[in-house]
Amino acid sequence: MSYAVIVTGGKQYRVMPGETLRVEKLDAEVGATVDFDQVLLVGTGEDVRIGDAVNGAKVTATIKSHGRADKIRIIKFRRRKHHRKQMGHRQHYTEIQITGIAG
Repeated sequence: MSYAVIVTGGKQYRVMPGETLRVEKLDAEVGATVDFDQVLLVGTGEDVRIGDAVNGAKVTATIKSHGRADKIRIIKFRRRKHHRKQMGHRQHYTEIQITGIAG
């Protein structure tokens, strides 16, 4: 079973073929194929390659859907100051399915 660690959206993800995950929004259509070439680690059952050994490695994925995550409530409150501020935020995401790890 092979796996890899990729970087996308400023975050690192450990991925395996067939796995579905949500990443920061990518500018591509649903059904399109995306290549991730920022690969930090590639591993198989007994072999792990890190650093310069993974130059040229690539992870391919298919975009399944786009969406927005649940709302996060932000509350700022200062006691005894008559100050209270409420805000909310919904982060955009892209749901991808990993199709292959090359390299």
